[in-house]
Amino acid sequence: MLKPNHKIVKMPGILENRTMFERNIYIARRKQLRKKVGSGLILMLGNNDSPMNYFGNTYRFRQDSTFLYFIGIDLPGLAAVLDVDEDSETLFGNDLTLEDIVWAGPQPTLKNTAQKAGIKKQLPLAQLDNVIKKALLQGRKIHYLPPYRADKALWIETLLGIRTSSVKHYASRELIQAVIAQRSIKTTNEIIEIESALRISALMYAEAMKMAQHGVRENEISGRMEGIAIEAGGRLSFPSIVTMHGETLHSFPTSNRLKKGALLLIDTGVESPLHYSSDITRTIPVGGKFSSRQKDIYETVLQMQLTAIASIKPGISYLKIHLLAAKTAAENLKTIGLMKGNMEEAITAGAHALFFPHAISHMLGLDVHDMEDLIERFIGPHAQTERSILPGIARKHKEKQLQPGFVLTVEPGIYFIPALIYQWKKEKKCTNFLNYNKIEEYINFGGIRIEDDILVTRTGCRVLGVPIPK
Repeated sequence: MLKPNHKIVKMPGILENRTMFERNIYIARRKQLRKKVGSGLILMLGNNDSPMNYFGNTYRFRQDSTFLYFIGIDLPGLAAVLDVDEDSETLFGNDLTLEDIVWAGPQPTLKNTAQKAGIKKQLPLAQLDNVIKKALLQGRKIHYLPPYRADKALWIETLLGIRTSSVKHYASRELIQAVIAQRSIKTTNEIIEIESALRISALMYAEAMKMAQHGVRENEISGRMEGIAIEAGGRLSFPSIVTMHGETLHSFPTSNRLKKGALLLIDTGVESPLHYSSDITRTIPVGGKFSSRQKDIYETVLQMQLTAIASIKPGISYLKIHLLAAKTAAENLKTIGLMKGNMEEAITAGAHALFFPHAISHMLGLDVHDMEDLIERFIGPHAQTERSILPGIARKHKEKQLQPGFVLTVEPGIYFIPALIYQWKKEKKCTNFLNYNKIEEYINFGGIRIEDDILVTRTGCRVLGVPIPK
């Protein structure tokens, strides 16, 4: 068993109300980025408001995370150009009109906002096109990141003349790799933000565990947890998973009432005001007590997680961590009678993926799946390594090695997914390693997952946040 990293203490439940770090942090980040990219112009497009059903009724605004990391300004309708060759920076945007102020209230001017980010030059957004066109005529390279929003793909098409269907293809490899390398290493300021979000997660789970009683609705618990996040000055980092159907990996809360003896899986997180995320999963027995069968599976998942966390240190790969957890799962499931045969061969064959069909980890930071849009294409200094073909490991999970400053989740799970079980049995898949007759006895079991957020240190790792019971 791992020793807890912190004593359990009462901590304030209010997040600090600030929207940016000190400007010197953003200045230093941009300087480092320009140095890594080497030459050309770096084009950074912020996010725009996204209408729900007509232009004036928008979803709550969420700034692009890379724009937040390097520019820090949490407002729509902005862009920035970092000229690497001339060592200059320009923020593009528009001040609010009187009509905007009527609806949204007063906002800082573009000049004042830019000063907070340490950017001296500001221009109206309409002038961005002229700046980019001039650079293109000069034959200069424009570096941009692959867009994940359709409106930004269209924006890039307008600015650079690249067809929308090809925009991702021409994204800058140099910029992608530089951003991944830089954002992957979390500074002390960033860790403080993540732990502030985790502090609120602890309050949310304390309330959820008290509420997990017969007759309470899933969405009652979900609503109460989100209310705690909002009351504390944060918001959810992703839509909460609160369900008695833990075998469905992303099953969102419904009006289903909890039943005594059922398992309640909760996977949720908080964003701090600066948008750093937490991501925690707990599986709770409704009524407070596991059955013997539930206990066996729960302790298997817990042992998977503790084994994985204990292995984390600089230089170890995601793949090795995943396989250590898979081996623990297979050995325990064999003891229970659900698996059979040689477990090393079973893992090579992917038999464990019937129960553990996802990767054990993802990075965490400004996004709950940090830089997922970039890592899908490149994965930093180890980008050349082949993708793993083992079942149960996401295609983006390569032999990336952990470094000090990485923050990642560790979230193993064991699930009994009826459709998957019936399909594998029909195909006679891994029959040398899977005891289907026994497995079918668990067909209505559900699923169990446990997740914590981990910082890789110079000598090993640290579990972040106040301990949440598991």
